[in-house]
Amino acid sequence: MAGEPRARSLKQFRRFQHVALAGQPQNTIYRVEDGWAARYQLLSDDRRQITALFLPGDYCEPQLILGELADHPVMAMTNLRVRPIPIEELRAGPISSHDDIRDMLTAVLRALNRQTDWIVRLGRKTATERVCGLICERYDRMRANNRVSNDRCALPLTQYEIADVVGLTAVHVNRVLQGLRRRELIELQAKRLRIPNPEALRRIAGAPNAA
Repeated sequence: MAGEPRARSLKQFRRFQHVALAGQPQNTIYRVEDGWAARYQLLSDDRRQITALFLPGDYCEPQLILGELADHPVMAMTNLRVRPIPIEELRAGPISSHDDIRDMLTAVLRALNRQTDWIVRLGRKTATERVCGLICERYDRMRANNRVSNDRCALPLTQYEIADVVGLTAVHVNRVLQGLRRRELIELQAKRLRIPNPEALRRIAGAPNAA
């Protein structure tokens, strides 16, 4: 029927495979169905800053609907399954006929809000607040997409990757995580995270309570 989206097959990326490269033309936006991806930037000495994480339910770089060149590389942090959405298809009809466009515009606004929180976290918060903020945000986003069960969800990032998100060393991240474990604020085993008391962790992070 007219106005109904065509069924699209899923595409897979292996861990550490690039979904996009900086300056590379992109004719597709991907919706993450399973796995995690990250946007990042390398400094001249190969230090890395991860500037966005894409989780199940997220669109990778939804702003590409406004332009087709990737500004920064995006890499699969785990094995990744995504649903491709051709940009040309999105532009072919009125907005009222495309749920994908409305969803992506909403995703752009959410990404801007998250980026603001990210800047505040890196610029003004302590190491413990940064790590707790990252954990709380991922937990809440996974819960919003029904990826939390019995207070547990996936946290597939290594300590080195967490360090690249929060702007710390891996040694410092390890110290913070061990402190949170001792205080029984988190349980982290086999890349599975449990938060016994999410509100207590949010208070430490200086984050608002989840809706």
